[in-house]
Amino acid sequence: MSMTQERANAAAYGAERPLLELRQISRRFGSSPDLAARIAIALGAAKPAPVVHALDRVDLSIRRGEVLGLVGESGCGKSTLGRIAAGILQPSEGTVLWEGEDRNGFRGRRLRDADLKAQMIFQNPMAALNPRMNVETLVAEAPKIHGLIKGPVGEYVDDYLRKAGFDPTMKRRLPHQFSGGQRARVNIARALAVQPDFLVCDESVAALDVSIQAQILNLFMDLREQLDLTYLFVSHDLGVVEHISDRVAIMYLGRVIEEAPVEEVFARPNHPYTQQLLAEVPRIRPGKRRFAAMKGELPSPLNPPKGCHFHPRCPFAFERCRTEAPATREIAPGHRSACHLNDQSAA
Repeated sequence: MSMTQERANAAAYGAERPLLELRQISRRFGSSPDLAARIAIALGAAKPAPVVHALDRVDLSIRRGEVLGLVGESGCGKSTLGRIAAGILQPSEGTVLWEGEDRNGFRGRRLRDADLKAQMIFQNPMAALNPRMNVETLVAEAPKIHGLIKGPVGEYVDDYLRKAGFDPTMKRRLPHQFSGGQRARVNIARALAVQPDFLVCDESVAALDVSIQAQILNLFMDLREQLDLTYLFVSHDLGVVEHISDRVAIMYLGRVIEEAPVEEVFARPNHPYTQQLLAEVPRIRPGKRRFAAMKGELPSPLNPPKGCHFHPRCPFAFERCRTEAPATREIAPGHRSACHLNDQSAA
């Protein structure tokens, strides 16, 4: 077992200080009314602008060298949480700790270093690339600005393109001249070029063919070993998450409802939402199997349900679920879940 794998396994049980820690992170999106609108609202002539509750008091930690998979339905807040983890968005409430220090207090060089050390690879590789820049310019832009290139620019760019599995002889071409898989590799090379410690991969393989997905996933795993990288891997594909992750966090409507080592989540899911998600994962097994879709739709983040957000769709919901948000508690070593049924079991 490699040093990185040993560190990741130890991290699952809290043996090291987190590289990144999110504490009680909330994020709301809404427009701020101007003076006239505020007066109209105060007089009852207008309604307040709608507010999207994207994240609700999320706690999450990621330790150096591990891969944390973040799973949930579209609209649950995964990408928003990823952008906050990467420093692209600021939370409405809560604290982001980088190597144990509050990132909000960073200034000057410390802030620049923290921003460089956390990078994001976006879902749409074409939309993330400037169509007017060739590959060499795209990869070299950020390291040149931050003074990371000490020798010839071409050699520096070639090195990171090779690391991403991209042929450097094509670096003079524009993004539209490449396939989706090639553009994905350019995005990876661009993120690696600023020498990060932590990558947020936001559905980074979702838009690719299955065969290309496998190549990019293997590339991520190789880069983890070569460069000692830490990943937050955002995905709705449980098969991908099971393949690449050390730990898994399950999100539902802005909250992390379960978190555990990947083997534990897939073998012993605790939260009813996690159980239903895993029940519908296609498996190659003999015999017949009946599939039943999860009832209902994901509620609107404009008006999330009171109590447990999952209670309108949960087959085990009872009165307490409708009025009180469940606390997250440890139900096994490294396995945390937010469900009132755990309180009943403990009693």
